[in-house]
Amino acid sequence: MLALVTMQLLLRAKCFRQLVTAYSVRAVHNTCRTGTPQNFSNYESMKQDFKLEIPEYFNFAEDVLDRWTNLEKTGKRPYNPAFWWINGKGEEVRWSFEELGSLSRKLANILAEDCVLKPGDRVIVILPRIPEWWLANVACLRTGTVFIPGTTQLTQRDILYRLQSSQAKCIITNEDLAPAVDAIASKCENLQSKLIVSQNSREGWGNLKEMMKHASDHHTCVRTKHGELMAIYFTSGTSGSPKMTAHTHGSFGLGLSINGRFWLDLTPSDVMWNTADTGWAKSAWSSVFSPWSQGSCVFAHYLPRFESTSILQTLSKFPITVFCSAPTAYRMLVQNDLSSYQFKSLKHCVSAGEPINPEVTEQWRHWTGLEIYEGYGQTETVLICGNFKGMRIKPGSMGKPSPAFDVKILDENCNVLPPGQEGDIGIQILPDRPFGLFAQYVDNPTKTASTVRGNFYITGDRAYMDEDGYFWFVARSDDIILSSGYRIGPFEVESTLIEHPAVSESAVVSSPDPIRGEVVKAFIVLDPNYKSHDQEQLKKEIQEHVKKTTAPYKYPRKIEFIEELPKTISGKIRRKELRNKEWETTDA
Repeated sequence: MLALVTMQLLLRAKCFRQLVTAYSVRAVHNTCRTGTPQNFSNYESMKQDFKLEIPEYFNFAEDVLDRWTNLEKTGKRPYNPAFWWINGKGEEVRWSFEELGSLSRKLANILAEDCVLKPGDRVIVILPRIPEWWLANVACLRTGTVFIPGTTQLTQRDILYRLQSSQAKCIITNEDLAPAVDAIASKCENLQSKLIVSQNSREGWGNLKEMMKHASDHHTCVRTKHGELMAIYFTSGTSGSPKMTAHTHGSFGLGLSINGRFWLDLTPSDVMWNTADTGWAKSAWSSVFSPWSQGSCVFAHYLPRFESTSILQTLSKFPITVFCSAPTAYRMLVQNDLSSYQFKSLKHCVSAGEPINPEVTEQWRHWTGLEIYEGYGQTETVLICGNFKGMRIKPGSMGKPSPAFDVKILDENCNVLPPGQEGDIGIQILPDRPFGLFAQYVDNPTKTASTVRGNFYITGDRAYMDEDGYFWFVARSDDIILSSGYRIGPFEVESTLIEHPAVSESAVVSSPDPIRGEVVKAFIVLDPNYKSHDQEQLKKEIQEHVKKTTAPYKYPRKIEFIEELPKTISGKIRRKELRNKEWETTDA
């Protein structure tokens, strides 16, 4: 028995060494501001030499975070916080890996003992960028409970849908959203525990701040197999309600080390700042697993809304070395006088979510001396393609396939297309399924099966590959709208619009926008009783209706009233026709 345990420990230690690379725990790294990679020599060798053995048991909290704690204690990790949080009001939190471990074990005990949660139980966490969000992440890992994040922009109806469909037994949120939870809690038969992050008590809720004061920090991490469910992310679709994308301890816990090691090129001396909202999988990408897999510091700034001057001031004031933000953010940042700022520590910038304008990258490079390395992935995956250090950058390109995946451009019969021909982006999953891919859409086997064609997982996006092996994004097959980093499904907006008495029918598509890249536009067929109303006033009323009924970022910034919607013979709305017309009109 002792020999078996020893062997398992050795395998897990080996896995940790694979994650952190040969760089390991050197105390000093190259601070050169060029594109010279720190963790690999060049793209070709990175792709060819990459190999990661998957252990039977894996838990990111124990096998990665706790090992960084041990290295920290023995002086084998450079002096650098594990977590660094500010709020712009003078408040600041810095945790070492040891402190992160102690605090997360306290919250783990609260989940296991006070909330009586067992491995596999689901926990919805709807919090802004505050330290407790990160603690909840790690506490769920330690208890084997399933972490389900949500954006703080969710409305009462959104929260109800998520609680009911996920069958969550616990919710953690703040005092802003607690009233919305209380209003629908009686409709959620599985919900048994409510935890609030607040200085004030609330009837029926456990006050997390008070409970943390008395909780023990002695906790034994649950043993989890790499294939066990770790997290669920709600992602928008063009038809039906948001899907529940399931990730395992292996797919994200191990898989996102690919992002951290190669695309972000992180080391234990780096300070990583990702501006993504806590409700999205991008926060798992660059605010949790990627940086911590490499022993880097996660930097967080509690900004209630995006403020370009605050972003630039923070990049100038703090020793942030790696910066990740959406193309929309970069577009807004370069509209400022960048000559007023000095980014002395910054050495690597990345972006994902949509293609970034070459003019923006040129301006950013002019004022900072740094490239913006674009990447492509999904809620369902880790990084699929990326521009990596040491590569020639082609602005607007998705880059080349990451070490995790074998990526091809396919026709409808799964034939691999030659360079220059547009097709579906596919990831080879047979004979060996890659570990950075989601497990399933929970309770939706039909949708899960629809993503597979032959030996490939089909992303739903279309692109082409050029002669040099770079991939270029063309369109989203599923009509998803990407606006300011948010993924918005037309069905969700249309379902809200139809509830307004003035709306007879509607179709929602993307529309070009110079700042956000694209925004939501609604084509609406009015009810006959409203055709004589003031149309501009009616547009404002409909916009306010959407803002109040669902998350505000989904509201249509543009509205056009039309007599009828284009439809197929079977009665389906031809959104593609509307979208093409919208983009062609703007281009003209």
